[in-house]
Amino acid sequence: MRVLLIVVAVLWGAGAGLLLPRAAHRLSVDSGEPWSGECPGGHPITGAFGGWVGPARCTDAAACGPYGPSTRAVSTVTALVCAALAAATGPHPEAVVWLLAAPVAVLLALVDHRVHRLPDILTLPLAAATVALLGIAATLPAAAGSWLTALLGGLALGAAYFVLFLVNPAGMGFGDVKLALALGAALGWYGWPVLIAGAFAGLLYGALYGLGLVVLRRAGRKSAIPLGPFMIGGAFTGLVVGAFAAV
Repeated sequence: MRVLLIVVAVLWGAGAGLLLPRAAHRLSVDSGEPWSGECPGGHPITGAFGGWVGPARCTDAAACGPYGPSTRAVSTVTALVCAALAAATGPHPEAVVWLLAAPVAVLLALVDHRVHRLPDILTLPLAAATVALLGIAATLPAAAGSWLTALLGGLALGAAYFVLFLVNPAGMGFGDVKLALALGAALGWYGWPVLIAGAFAGLLYGALYGLGLVVLRRAGRKSAIPLGPFMIGGAFTGLVVGAFAAV
């Protein structure tokens, strides 16, 4: 059963990953600007669902061609993330929640890395959907977590990041606070130790990345870095560890 789940997760992740690059390009704009409706060459973006999903490839291939993040790389990473989550979680109902949330998390990481922004159009629905879906998962047989702890975990991590935002608004965006709601709910499903470990891992990853940039002289001590990808990476670590421990 676990092997079948992993195979399904790989196919799901690879397929979903193919649809993310165009959305990543369109969402990668500064705050207050409208979503991008053109490729870098100035050609309008068209296609399914209003041109929001699909590979980032201009219709005028001779003039522009591919743009945005690599479709192959995004698809591969999303497939690997989904496979790892499926392997760790096994045939438990929360596995569906992780697999549905993973492509959204990858998309958020891509956008934040590109423009240091976590759009509300992704973070808020992700938080609401994670809590709601975990509520459904908690009612099903073989659920390996607690919905109440998930709910409280989302509120707790969101509150913690809100305090950090108030203390240092120049080093942390309010989008990080909204992202913390979803990540806290996911981590809280497996209990407070997993929540703390996942949250700490995210901050640690971000700190190591920033330190690496300073050492390589590619950034200064006060340079802003996108924290979202590292928050997501820490949550991924916590979920994998928590899921294995819950089996």
